[in-house]
Amino acid sequence: MSGHPNRIRIIGGVWRSRQISVLSQEGLRPSSDRVRETLFNWLGQDLSGLKVLDAFAGSGALGFESASRDAKEVVLIEKDKKIVAQLQSQYQLLLSSPIQGNLKVMQGDGIIHMGQANTAAYHLIFLDPPFNQPALLKQAVVEAARICDDYSGGGIYIECPITQDLLELELLIPNWTCSRQMQTTQTKAALFRRTSG
Repeated sequence: MSGHPNRIRIIGGVWRSRQISVLSQEGLRPSSDRVRETLFNWLGQDLSGLKVLDAFAGSGALGFESASRDAKEVVLIEKDKKIVAQLQSQYQLLLSSPIQGNLKVMQGDGIIHMGQANTAAYHLIFLDPPFNQPALLKQAVVEAARICDDYSGGGIYIECPITQDLLELELLIPNWTCSRQMQTTQTKAALFRRTSG
């Protein structure tokens, strides 16, 4: 690793085709173009009015993509100070093309943030915790289900290792179901939506 940042491209909205730099750091796995394209086909290209949480922001790809598509509010939570600084600098660069909504980058723990949030605080929540911490994913799914109001067309989006059983996650959140899913060679991606309650 040279320490030079990698670059990824925003694929839709106001910032379409703009590139953001991502630190070369172990554990940082930006969602691929193919996965993001599929996700925003599931969600629709326009996220107007939605409040979005990226609970394990990392590269910021999903949060920036949402802000680019007119989400009302996007909150990116990231533990690592260096990554937070990188996200803030990339956001400042992107703002040469202003967005409609409000975007906040915060240093902190995604689980703690969700634990302190009110019921129905967000419409769309992205969960992409470190792949080597399966217990963290389960905890995150339970917290997200408590605070997510998906009636405006949002949901809970999960990226996890290909070995993760999605039914196991469904059983943790009985009023939610996996409505869409896809696989790449190493990753499962799934969108959960509320079924009742």
